[in-house]
Amino acid sequence: MALSSFDFQQARVKQVLFKSRLRSVLYGVREAEPSLFSPAESPLGQWLQTVLKPSHGTRPEVHEAERLLQQQLRTGQELVARYQRGQIEEARAGLDRINTLADQIEAVLLNLQHSLGVS
Repeated sequence: MALSSFDFQQARVKQVLFKSRLRSVLYGVREAEPSLFSPAESPLGQWLQTVLKPSHGTRPEVHEAERLLQQQLRTGQELVARYQRGQIEEARAGLDRINTLADQIEAVLLNLQHSLGVS
């Protein structure tokens, strides 16, 4: 199956969804669910497994996206742990690290999109 620009747009939406869910946990709007930090259950992790890996799993960009996603999920989990220990401001300040990782994931996916000739 050939990838389309819509496929990559879906990945971007899934990234925004994760950041929004994490932010809502760190601002007390919702509880942290373990699935939020599971690569297999995260929307972007599922996208990588079902859309990207079947046809492009050997590409270095895919491995890098997975590595960055795992780092982002671990960082998010650490921020929630801080929040739960009462280190609320420190946890919220860590959202900058999440945004940096999200930007890195975006750059990797954009690079892959261009190298595959998907416009």
